[in-house]
Amino acid sequence: MKEHTFPSWPDVADQLVAVAAGRSAADTIITGGIWANVHTRETLPDHDIAIKAGRIAFVGPDASHCKGDTTKVIEAKGRYMIPGLCDGHMHIESGMLTPAEFARAVIPHGTTSMFTDPHEIANVLGLEGVRMMHDEALMQPVNIFTQMPSCAPSAPGLETTGFEITAEDVAEAMHWPGIIGLGEMMNFPGVTAGDPKMLAEIAATQRAGKTVGGHYASPDLGPAFAAYVAGGPADDHEGTCEADAITRMRQGMRSMIRLGSAWYDIETQITAITEKGLDSRNMILCTDDCHSGTLVNDGHMNRVVRHAIDCGCDPLIALQMATINTATHFGLEREIGSLTPGRRADVILTSDLKTLPIETVIARGQIVAEDGVCLAECPHYDWPPHARQTVSMGKDLGADDFQITAPAGANAVTANVIGVVENQAPTRALKFELPVTEGRVQSTGEVCQIALVERHRGTGTVVNALVSGFGYQGPMAMASTVAHDSHHMIVVGTDTDNMAMAANRLRDVGGGITIFKDGAELAMVELPIAGLMSDNPASDVAAKTEAMMQAMRDCGCTLNNAYMQHSLLALVVIPELRISDLGLVDVRSFEFIPLLEPVS
Repeated sequence: MKEHTFPSWPDVADQLVAVAAGRSAADTIITGGIWANVHTRETLPDHDIAIKAGRIAFVGPDASHCKGDTTKVIEAKGRYMIPGLCDGHMHIESGMLTPAEFARAVIPHGTTSMFTDPHEIANVLGLEGVRMMHDEALMQPVNIFTQMPSCAPSAPGLETTGFEITAEDVAEAMHWPGIIGLGEMMNFPGVTAGDPKMLAEIAATQRAGKTVGGHYASPDLGPAFAAYVAGGPADDHEGTCEADAITRMRQGMRSMIRLGSAWYDIETQITAITEKGLDSRNMILCTDDCHSGTLVNDGHMNRVVRHAIDCGCDPLIALQMATINTATHFGLEREIGSLTPGRRADVILTSDLKTLPIETVIARGQIVAEDGVCLAECPHYDWPPHARQTVSMGKDLGADDFQITAPAGANAVTANVIGVVENQAPTRALKFELPVTEGRVQSTGEVCQIALVERHRGTGTVVNALVSGFGYQGPMAMASTVAHDSHHMIVVGTDTDNMAMAANRLRDVGGGITIFKDGAELAMVELPIAGLMSDNPASDVAAKTEAMMQAMRDCGCTLNNAYMQHSLLALVVIPELRISDLGLVDVRSFEFIPLLEPVS
């Protein structure tokens, strides 16, 4: 691994002192800008920043005493100088990109620090996969901190993953150089019940002095939530309403509010700050999941900050939520998150704090992007062949593998159906009366079929169920090896022949997303690394992703970012109904339920 080395503050403190005192020359001076101070929530005009060894040595009205013959001068020209943006919770794999290409995509948007949980690849390749992500992250010119995944599987007993993460794995990873803490603790029922494995993972993290990420996807804010907080998670991003944000902050957690490609949870929670007046330092902005199309066309954390401002948040408070609040939460306030001496020189130059155009991005003292173009080298890890050979179905699938058989003699059935909710992670538990033809249940109207195809061990298992909300019309199918969190293969369709063709196609290409209509492929996004990521540039992946989403529309789907909804239908830790390789799961009770109700 070629780690992108960077000196610590103690390593270069003597140089910083000498520059600040005027005894030595700065490497770079940014001059004539408006200093956005996130410690005091002030904007101070006509300030300079002097940089040495990639860190800030001096901030003040006049840094001329720090200038030497070789000092590079960057003219701010009256623009705001703001800290590089931090994403407090995210999954690189959701961008369908490797860490290198994800970094290349978000650097022009001003993201210079990311706190990433690679639990997607952990489910496919285990601890080795986490290490690969961690190692490529450390090669980048910006700060990518890795949270060790906590839950693979996310809900033991309800799904089967390619690999399991153990408490011993967590303890080992806490010694890796880029590990910042424990990834989101999704098994909240386990924590609440005092599960020894979950508590051991939390304990290993706490004893290492690192931060425990939370994930409490339940509306129950009573004793169950109190027990979860008592278990140790320090933040939570699963809130969807103001009461969620308030309760988390009152209990000493950081409330992480997200705007991803499909999760719009800021507007309903930021009112805890804008209307209730609670302390904003306990709220953090994040993305959670952003696909490549969003990154290329709409932005990353700059998009999130702008959205928070549009929702009524003061621009400087929104900026704090994406910089110093995040840094403080992870114990990095003396390292990132502000433009003050000793910190990494991660600086954005922008002409407006509200609309936040990202004009110049500086990371570790180097210009890494200008006017939307990434100028930095983002090195690639050498992914081994077995990381590109992860789709094993065990057999060719045919239409019969996707048939749902009705009870003998039935003309109609009552079915439990997964209901998709636009722009939200939770689903609804619905019931539909469906007709039966020749002994087989027919998906009609707004209901279509969903199947989970086991792809880690080649068992040939196919679990069939039903889903509503996509609006598909005509014979079609969509298949994806991105299927949070176990990442088997999800196939949704209106026609079993097309479903079989889509599944077999993904096996042949080693993973990705495909859409078939009337027996022909409309779109394909190849994701050869773990069936989750491409190491092609984000613009290429985004173009294929847009073609895929257009194909979804061509099949009748009008949902916003419907692909994200598709990819989460197997996430058995978010209510209400999900599908797994073991059956249909009612996440409200964490129990399996039958697809078809018993005939009375």
